[in-house]
Amino acid sequence: MLLDELELISKIQKNLKESYQSIGDAMIGGGIDNMDKYKYLLGQAHAYYKISQDISNLLKKKEPNGRQDKENIIRFDATKN
Repeated sequence: MLLDELELISKIQKNLKESYQSIGDAMIGGGIDNMDKYKYLLGQAHAYYKISQDISNLLKKKEPNGRQDKENIIRFDATKN
């Protein structure tokens, strides 16, 4: 990826995190006066979190053919030499 693309992704992630945090602050600070507003903000928070997780998952490097890193696998049937 180009540096500009990474900067854009970083800014989007930062924006999502700030929006998620501001919703949490409003909920904790008592800035919600009715249940409809609470449900709306909770839905927004879930959406921000999900989008942020999806971006993070897309940026993770993956093994070719979907293979996982064999160093992280514990084999119980193997014997130590």
